[in-house]
Amino acid sequence: MVKRLRQGLLVASTVAMQFVPGVALADTPGRLAAAVGTLHSLSKAPDSEIPADLLKKAQCIVVVPSLKSGALIVGADYGRGFAACRTENGWSAPAAVKMEAGSVGFQIGGSESEIVMLVMNKKGVDRLLSTKFTLGGDATVAAGPVGRNAQAKTDAAMTAEILSYSRARGIFAGIALEGGTLREDNSANKDLYGKEMNNRTILTGAVPAPESTNSFVTAIKTF
Repeated sequence: MVKRLRQGLLVASTVAMQFVPGVALADTPGRLAAAVGTLHSLSKAPDSEIPADLLKKAQCIVVVPSLKSGALIVGADYGRGFAACRTENGWSAPAAVKMEAGSVGFQIGGSESEIVMLVMNKKGVDRLLSTKFTLGGDATVAAGPVGRNAQAKTDAAMTAEILSYSRARGIFAGIALEGGTLREDNSANKDLYGKEMNNRTILTGAVPAPESTNSFVTAIKTF
């Protein structure tokens, strides 16, 4: 019995490793291309999805094109993506981010979804400019409303610094992300800019967007 239990835990740990930071995900260009795809889907979202007026009001947008979640015994969420903020000269170049969250409990299987966060005010922007912050702790976050008339029905959500959405099977829906963390992705920034670059410098518009990010910059200019 003990031997079988140990074997079961070993298998569970192996499966769990598929969803933690040490496991290789898509490379930086691949993630950037996936993020561009998510931005295109936002610009074409029907009335049943993220309201266009919220996209226009957002001070920053964070896109995590592949948040992996789930495991056996120990659950984990992990994803890498990109953020951009409005500046006096238009949208900033993209800055790389990591999103991490964890849970403990009996879970089976795994899933993958796209995450979009709209940073709605200066307090939220200040959080995003830091090296790391906790969603629902350092920054107030709420599941974003959907649909043309959603804003009027969810006044409470409008006080949040960040509105969060998840897309699975082509449909966006509000999602609660309390307890997760968002931090700089230093290695991906180095891939994009050819040297170490912090997110504050990038998101405040202090550096031009590299040519490799042109598709991302073009896509986000639609908002």
